[in-house]
Amino acid sequence: MKQAIFIAAIALLAGEPARTQALVDPSKVAPEYRDAAEKRRAEQIRQRECALKADLEKVLPRDRTAYLNRCLEAMAAKQ
Repeated sequence: MKQAIFIAAIALLAGEPARTQALVDPSKVAPEYRDAAEKRRAEQIRQRECALKADLEKVLPRDRTAYLNRCLEAMAAKQ
């Protein structure tokens, strides 16, 4: 039993930490794809803003997806 716990602890420590998706940098993209990269970056920023709002309002995990969808729709309606 101790060996199983030891192996599980090693496996957890050896794994890579979870990382968030990096923002797209349009200046590092080929010129023909720059417009798409700028649109993707804008979308990523909107998603992060909504996620931050959800964190600040302490939205429960079960309600988070619905909250994020409403937030993104509201942001799209403003534009």
